Amino acid sequence: MTVLDAPAGTAAPAGPSEGIVSVFVRLKLTLLRNGLRQSSGRKAAYISSMVFALLLAVAQVIGLVALRGNAHATALVVLLTGVLALGWAVMPLFFPSGDETLDPSRLVMLPLRPRPLIGALLVASLVGIGPLFTLCLALGSVIAVAHGAAAAVTGVVAVPLTLLVCVALARSVATANVRLLTSRKGRDLAVLSGLVIAVGLQFVNFGMQRIGRAGGLSSLEPAADVVGWLPPASAIGAVGSVSEGAYGRAALQLLISVLALVVLVWLWERSLSKLMTAPDGSTLAAAEPARTKSGTSRSGLFSLLPEGRTGTVMERSLRYVARDPKTKATWVTALAVGLIVPLLNALQGTGSVYLACFAAGMLGIQMYNQFGQDTSAFWMVSLTISSTRDAYEELRARALALLLITLPYTVLVTVLTSAVLGDWEALPEVMGLSFAVLGAMLATGALASALYPYSIPQDGAFKNVAPGQAGLAWISILGGMVASALLCAPVIALTITLHVSDLRGWLWLLLPVGAAYGALIAWTGVRLAAPRTARRLPEILAAVSKG
Repeated sequence: MTVLDAPAGTAAPAGPSEGIVSVFVRLKLTLLRNGLRQSSGRKAAYISSMVFALLLAVAQVIGLVALRGNAHATALVVLLTGVLALGWAVMPLFFPSGDETLDPSRLVMLPLRPRPLIGALLVASLVGIGPLFTLCLALGSVIAVAHGAAAAVTGVVAVPLTLLVCVALARSVATANVRLLTSRKGRDLAVLSGLVIAVGLQFVNFGMQRIGRAGGLSSLEPAADVVGWLPPASAIGAVGSVSEGAYGRAALQLLISVLALVVLVWLWERSLSKLMTAPDGSTLAAAEPARTKSGTSRSGLFSLLPEGRTGTVMERSLRYVARDPKTKATWVTALAVGLIVPLLNALQGTGSVYLACFAAGMLGIQMYNQFGQDTSAFWMVSLTISSTRDAYEELRARALALLLITLPYTVLVTVLTSAVLGDWEALPEVMGLSFAVLGAMLATGALASALYPYSIPQDGAFKNVAPGQAGLAWISILGGMVASALLCAPVIALTITLHVSDLRGWLWLLLPVGAAYGALIAWTGVRLAAPRTARRLPEILAAVSKG
């Protein structure tokens, strides 16, 4: 156990009577404390997020307790628990918490068996803001629906069972995917995982909207009847069943959650065993057939690209999308979310055709941090940039490669959204707005790539920013999005003017105007970014090579 205590720094050596569980709990607390000492910004962010989560948890408990006695309280708390569990399944992958203490890939060289390690990791996982928030929600839910001594006793079992299932679900998913984005053989699964994560996040979002939008709790009963049999919501549902006197149904619901916990722990153990004992697929020598082709001529669809530097850069960018695991996962996620948000809102009857612009925004973000996406290979690209002209051709080709995907995708999403809503009259103006948004994001993305580059680490599956560069990433993306919105102001103002002036017959002009304005602003952004890229090439190379 002394090996585990070594990174903790200030942690006391483990005594012979102490188990692995206490070591891992102390290890997490020590590393968390030492991590917060690294910078005041990190400490402030953690403390503020903790205070916000605690305030939200307290408000949620008070609100749930206020529902006590409501005939439909069980439906609400069951759905809340189901949405929370879905969040536990997808959020740790899409929004990593930065908890390196529980990263199992850091334990592969230690002489630890998976089974006792599972117990230690599970207990250590209960330390944090997320588990505390989940505990508060489960406790408030039980108080809201428990009536009678039998229901209270069931609640004593349901609360920790709900928390354990959520934590085990998150850790089993995270462990199964820990090599996902670092293994070459896992790149196809990375695409599927990115799609599942994107869809899962959107269903979490729409689930929360559904709950908040429900005019009466009785409208939630049909969905709650289904979710009440899914773990860990079934554990909370069991408390409501006992309150209603349905003891057999309650026992079955509790059993479902218990079995789910057992299965999740078993899957977690299998994934952990494979991680700690099986070789990484990327390290195995692959017997590939000898290449018979020679030369550099392009084949397939790549042969349609222009010759010279433009075609070469476009091909390189497109091959990154097709082959690099992190780039592919990012693209698939953006494509999925950009389609899901407008279509699901349209199918629910609450959407607007203008939400189709969201798709252009999601793909426009891919223009940001262009050089950081190259990771350590950017030094080879930098050798080919010796003038402003070279930098301009490099950025222009990257933008053109992105447009090969984003332009037809934007048209597709806009047409589908208009078809679902039956609002074909708004199609030209929305498509023009989408083109303007896309052009503005290409412009700001090119400038942000030159001014605020940051490194994307390759040693962590779920790390997208190198330590110490989070501020650059936030400035690059958020600042660029705000600037893009301001750049789109003329087209937005023209749209509003035509509507207010009742000149709907001229709204079709927004399509050519938006397309021309988007092209002009994108070209201007690339032209402005080129001299800055050429001048700041050493700084850019140092920034993207930091991870």
